[in-house]
Amino acid sequence: MWLALAFVSAFFLGCYDICKKKSVHQNAVIPVLFFNTLFCSLLLLPLVIVSKFFPDTLAGTLGYVPSVSWETHGYIFIKSVIVLTSWIFGYFAVKHLPLTLTGPINATRPVLTLLGALFIFGERLNLYQWIGVIITIISFFLLSLSGKKEGISFHKNKWIFFMALATIAGAISGLYDKFLMQQFSPTAVQFWFNTYQCLLMLIVLIVLWYPKREKNTPFSWRWSIVLVSVFLTIADFVYFYALTDSDAMISIVSMVRRSSVLVSFAGGVLFFHEKNLKGKAIDLVLIIVAMFFLYLGTK
Repeated sequence: MWLALAFVSAFFLGCYDICKKKSVHQNAVIPVLFFNTLFCSLLLLPLVIVSKFFPDTLAGTLGYVPSVSWETHGYIFIKSVIVLTSWIFGYFAVKHLPLTLTGPINATRPVLTLLGALFIFGERLNLYQWIGVIITIISFFLLSLSGKKEGISFHKNKWIFFMALATIAGAISGLYDKFLMQQFSPTAVQFWFNTYQCLLMLIVLIVLWYPKREKNTPFSWRWSIVLVSVFLTIADFVYFYALTDSDAMISIVSMVRRSSVLVSFAGGVLFFHEKNLKGKAIDLVLIIVAMFFLYLGTK
């Protein structure tokens, strides 16, 4: 079940990536990110209200949001800082780089998560799973060659550096999720970490962006901003539920979630008419093969 949920989460993550690209294209990143965190919080707020005032309605279901201690809030706040760091770097990278390039780069995040899972949680991979991991690493190398054809140097381009930082922070977040989901309510974690992110982004918006808004890229409202929040909320909700399974392996769940690149790649071709698709398609095929071996390894 946890593997199937990971694939469902991957699909909605791909939809999220497409809407994110649409939202930040020639648009101010900070306001988009603020509204994203705001709407993510508002989408889950009805569950919090019902759980607070009509607890019997949702008791015993995944939608129930229990009260959490101050100590738990501290753990969730740390999660918020990690994710927000990943998002800030990632949003700027997506704005300036092709989606058919950022998607596959982000798809390599599970390799870092894997290393952490091996050393921190003692997870062990079988032969099929190792094959999937190795193919993923090879695909990243080929991806760097595709980037050079578009004049994007993986060593000198700062947006590639931003994407790398976003990927590292995302891997750390994935490892931290494994700990959180085994300890606390997944819905409570999802609501409060979105709320804390919203408050942090409000500070960034007021202090850093608003005073200099006229000198930077102007902000324009797009309905895709709402869809970013909707797709991300669904993807995270399913993902957190998958990790509540004691048998769930974060190394594999993280790998499968990155198959979202299939959806985002299609979006880059259909909606943004991105170039140099032949080389990237080879990389995409390798990722599909890697996902297949990961699937075989969990049977």
